[in-house]
Amino acid sequence: MIDSNPSFSESVADECATELSQLLEAADDASAAGPPVEWIVLARYGQVPQVARFGGTGPVPARDVEIVVSTERGTEVAMVLQPLTVRGSLADAAQQLTGHMLRLLTAADRELVQQRRQADDQSFSAWLQRAENWKLQLQIVDLEHTLDDRLILYVLNDRGPETTRLALLAAAAGFGVIHVQPVSAEGIVPEKSGGGCGDCGCSTH
Repeated sequence: MIDSNPSFSESVADECATELSQLLEAADDASAAGPPVEWIVLARYGQVPQVARFGGTGPVPARDVEIVVSTERGTEVAMVLQPLTVRGSLADAAQQLTGHMLRLLTAADRELVQQRRQADDQSFSAWLQRAENWKLQLQIVDLEHTLDDRLILYVLNDRGPETTRLALLAAAAGFGVIHVQPVSAEGIVPEKSGGGCGDCGCSTH
């Protein structure tokens, strides 16, 4: 028998909509939470080095151990500087991470890094020529590929229209999505916000 009471149908629909909304919010929260974190280490990564915090689970890697980490640029190799002591909530500190440790560096990873470095050295002059041909007002000073084969171009420039132009022209030329990383005499030009080594409630003591 079909219920013809409109108020009953609307009530059921409202309950279903509310339940669906709660399920979607829970899924979003779980996605935003990211991988579990049991510890945080300070590590150095990148051809033009930068230092940041990475989280992980299991045994804590010691100083000078090479690890594979996730960053906004891709999958990269990092060198552990030291574990950090978290002041306060580990969950809160984990929100400020640059990325997570995926594994210890393997022999296969190391061989791949060497192969990529050789290929990058060979292609560097070609990228200088492209920048000149495209009449870009910046200077490419280095480049590297991540372990998952994403290209990073280091440029002596601030973040702005020229770095955006470089990324767009490279994509239009068939090089896919690249990460243009501005640098200065002091090193990496930082993002406006991110998981660098700032005040996150972590301590090296």
